[in-house]
Amino acid sequence: MRSREWRSFPPQLRAGLLSRLADLILRDADDLATIEAIDAGILFRDSKTLHIPQAVETLRFFATLTDTAGRSLDIPGGFAYTRREPFGVCAAIVAWNAPLMITIWKLAPAIATGNVLIIKTSELAPLYGQKLAQLVLEAGFPPGVIAILPGLGQVAGKALAEHSLVRKISFTGSRLTGRSILKAAAATNLKKVTLELGGKSPSIVFDDADIDNAVFWTELGSTANNGQVCALGSRIYVQDSIYDGFVKAFQQRAAVTKPTYGDPLSSKTTKGPIINRTQYEKILHYIKKGKEEGGKLLLGGSALDSGIFVENTVFTDVTEDMTVVREEIFGPVATITKFSSEDEVVSKANASEYGLNAAVFTKDISRARRVSDALEVGTVTVNCWGILNANTPFGGVKQSGFGRDMGLEALNEWTTVKTVKHLLLNPVKI
Repeated sequence: MRSREWRSFPPQLRAGLLSRLADLILRDADDLATIEAIDAGILFRDSKTLHIPQAVETLRFFATLTDTAGRSLDIPGGFAYTRREPFGVCAAIVAWNAPLMITIWKLAPAIATGNVLIIKTSELAPLYGQKLAQLVLEAGFPPGVIAILPGLGQVAGKALAEHSLVRKISFTGSRLTGRSILKAAAATNLKKVTLELGGKSPSIVFDDADIDNAVFWTELGSTANNGQVCALGSRIYVQDSIYDGFVKAFQQRAAVTKPTYGDPLSSKTTKGPIINRTQYEKILHYIKKGKEEGGKLLLGGSALDSGIFVENTVFTDVTEDMTVVREEIFGPVATITKFSSEDEVVSKANASEYGLNAAVFTKDISRARRVSDALEVGTVTVNCWGILNANTPFGGVKQSGFGRDMGLEALNEWTTVKTVKHLLLNPVKI
């Protein structure tokens, strides 16, 4: 089916297909979770209980938004209205760390708004895409509406970024690749580009916070998915009056939740392998750098004797200019730093070139609002970390990129606006 035929497809039929795909993904959740475990080292239970339900929620949310109306406007002597129209042929280049979920973040709004979509799966975790293609076919999508393309980024991804018939491209991945996609779009047909390029997210714990709750979320937020999370809360800032108590409680929790390393398919495993040896060695390099620059190891800091497993690692006594504080590691490595005042911690949090996510822990609602407003990020969570909802937008600012996945805002990323004006006055006679 050509893109112009699909955009004319009745909205209620597009909604039905998205809902059917959601049902099929839920039905085959075990298969999809197994594939992600084998392909990317993601824990089977995390994929099945977190990633897949979130993907299903996103499909069902956008299935209710297939009729994208515009606005009616008054103009002197007549009226006007706007239409939200699909771009046509679009592309999505997807990361490997939560491949199905991130794919659906792009697929659902793209298809709901009447675009056709080419999905380029990550070369590091491509197998889920083959299963998804089977479900797309079973759901009844017309041929050509959703195409799934495995391949190398430097070949398949580059071809999509440069292709003159692709009118919109959405990318989740590294900052370097994001820049190259933006350059390719500028050099070819000026296709619309949205980018989600990672982060170095702060978690801020004030002295009135519930310490047990803050410890739970900051530990989870700095170790989830082996730290291979773009919104990882890897910079933990704790107010000086509770710093010692927080660090002690963090150590105690880490001792209780000490990981069981192994096969991500096993229900006994709580920590699987790093995605590949290249990323494994990169993480170890950062840990070594942290030690060399004077960071004090609170936890971890070592690799296991077998496999590509890395301990959850936390540094204290760090300064803001240290490499482990400034650069995204994409591994289970965090820092804990003390602060004195609200202004000080906001300044430190905003000093990063990234701006994806932040977490604030306090019982003071006014402070939570004040700090949230001051932080230069796309998302702030209060007294929790990493909560994802299909109806709330996700994306960053600064070098974390631009554009949004999920939420009503995602509809704007996959459509363009047309304005139609009607003049009702009689023609002027000369």
